Amino acid sequence: MRPQIFYMNKMNKRVEWVDVLRVVACFLVVLSHACDPFVGQFDNDRTAFMTGVGIGSLVRPCVPLFVMMTGVLLLPVGERDRGVSAFYRRRVGRLVWPLAFWSIMLPIMGYCYFNFVNPDTANAMLSGGLYDTERFIPRLWTWVFNFNYDTTALWYLYMLIGLYLIIPILNAWLLSASQRDIRTVLALWVVSLLLPYVVMFAPELGYEGNYGNFGILGVCDWNVYGSFYYLSGFVGYLILAYYLKTYPLQWSAGKTAAIMLPMFAVGYAITYAGYVAVQEIHPGDYSFLEIIWLFCGINVFMMTLPVFVAVQRINFRPRPWVASLASLTFGIYLVHFPLESVAYDAFATLGLPAWVRILLASVAVFAVTAAIVWLLRLSKLTRRLVS
Repeated sequence: MRPQIFYMNKMNKRVEWVDVLRVVACFLVVLSHACDPFVGQFDNDRTAFMTGVGIGSLVRPCVPLFVMMTGVLLLPVGERDRGVSAFYRRRVGRLVWPLAFWSIMLPIMGYCYFNFVNPDTANAMLSGGLYDTERFIPRLWTWVFNFNYDTTALWYLYMLIGLYLIIPILNAWLLSASQRDIRTVLALWVVSLLLPYVVMFAPELGYEGNYGNFGILGVCDWNVYGSFYYLSGFVGYLILAYYLKTYPLQWSAGKTAAIMLPMFAVGYAITYAGYVAVQEIHPGDYSFLEIIWLFCGINVFMMTLPVFVAVQRINFRPRPWVASLASLTFGIYLVHFPLESVAYDAFATLGLPAWVRILLASVAVFAVTAAIVWLLRLSKLTRRLVS
């Protein structure tokens, strides 16, 4: 018999550990973007680069944790979302206005900052006339195709819409699947987390690709849907969250620590050392570097699972301020990205160590964006843009 989900109740009260996880994951996102300018130094400032990589690697679970919270909160689908069309209207519709508004507003904010507030930084850091008017204007409508430089953080919304589109279908299977069925699918998904490394190392073993395309397992120029395509990616984190919610681990605290702490440590070691090693072999080549930091890579999964399990096990006392802050996290995610450049510039002249600048910038950006979102939520006209 399927175990009862032990932390849900008929009164639909807030779940304290989910609120805590939302706040933690959101701060880790802000912290990860604070690391980017330091990582981008590469050999120009090796100390800054190593510091950025060290902290940036540590916070990679941020996005997978957000996806897992989506799985916790939306699977199984609730009564108000029953029916595919109802779910799409309620969930996908909720994302349309924030995506449209901030896809236009963030480029405007970046254009004003780098052209009128701090043009010297723009000239020093951004080559190719990124904020020339003729290049800036098309970004106000080409967001319908994809995110751009100013809206980098919004890639998550495009991906989240995709997850929302599949959730009603996934929900129907999960409600009828046995525990063993779900574990089998999760095992296949874990195998898919290894594939980015197979792609990386296959040429070293003599693989020559097909017509210049180095995809594997059926991937080529005329087909991106390889063998594991439908069992890979962020959908696995949704299933994993549902599984851990429905069948929470019954391990003792000692066993949990004995398994999860080494798992996290090994995952972090691979992430950090791998990024540094790849940068030395392929200096500045993000096509290789991003493989190490992929959210759907085995090493990041090894870091994400322990964090989720640890927070899930803790018996948090209700804290109204935590619940209030958790309600702001979606808006913080939407708004924070352009303020990272402002914070980087603001702390650049203080002569502080790189790690101190990263932490100060993260705290400052998180606090300021939380205040902005809180203010926007006071009005019905702007509330839907951040919540």
